Amino acid sequence: MEKFITYLRNITQDEPNLSLQPVYGIGGERVLEEREISWLSGFLGQGPVRIGNLAHRHRQHDVYGELVLCMLPFFFDRRIVDQDPGGNFGVVERLVRRAGELFGKPDAGIWEFRSEESLHVFSSLMCWAAVHHGARIARHLGRTDLADDWDGRAAQFRSILEREAWNEALGCFTMTFRGSQPDASNLLMARVDFLRPDDPRLARTLARYEQVLKEGDYVFRYRSRDDFGVPKSAFLICTFWFIEALATVGRTAEAHDMFRKVIARANPLGLLSEDIDPATGELWGNFPQTYSHVGLITSALLLGT
Repeated sequence: MEKFITYLRNITQDEPNLSLQPVYGIGGERVLEEREISWLSGFLGQGPVRIGNLAHRHRQHDVYGELVLCMLPFFFDRRIVDQDPGGNFGVVERLVRRAGELFGKPDAGIWEFRSEESLHVFSSLMCWAAVHHGARIARHLGRTDLADDWDGRAAQFRSILEREAWNEALGCFTMTFRGSQPDASNLLMARVDFLRPDDPRLARTLARYEQVLKEGDYVFRYRSRDDFGVPKSAFLICTFWFIEALATVGRTAEAHDMFRKVIARANPLGLLSEDIDPATGELWGNFPQTYSHVGLITSALLLGT
């Protein structure tokens, strides 16, 4: 974990204006040019087959909050002896500053839409998270001046999100500011400390998403048309987020039942893919998919399974 955070810190230090990409190579490579391999048909003929990742060009503003959350253990986990607390806090300062600049700005979003940028709720939520948790770190280190300033900014961002991201008519948080489409990434609002577990908006969002995004035992990212058409397969990480949200609002029996059904779909080696066919349970998409397993682990820890 410490080496991974060092890798992230190295990336932030190598970006002079801190315009972070959503993806890098294992050696910190920035350019991951994408190309199609026309002579390969793809799994069951489901092309195109691509090499590389065009997402290295995308602007995804959630990355700043993700990095601050990744660095929290350096400051709060007593098992870690931080050899350079000043340097690590310097990274946090830069991330918080950049997140403050990007809050409420359009981007490609966590789902990497290729056709256009929008003002995504989750991206601004994670910019808020960078500032909010940055303030926690600053106060922990005795930097009350910065902590007070960042708490004030986080409060401003919270007010904007509560006004622009909530759709009262639908009873849920939406994908974009003043939008009407659901987005499973909003199920993380309690996880990042934006909503309390007993906040009625969390329960209402969960109920709405259950109607719109859940099909059988699995959960879609969204239902709206994207660059590849209308989504046909559910996303396993979103399914685990839904399970975590069920447990968070106290629907633990349902969470346990859904968890058991999902993990039963793993292959004989216990591996999961990125997507899943909600009708057949067939594994689709990138395989194996790391963040599907991250969802499995976090759900299991929350459920005590």
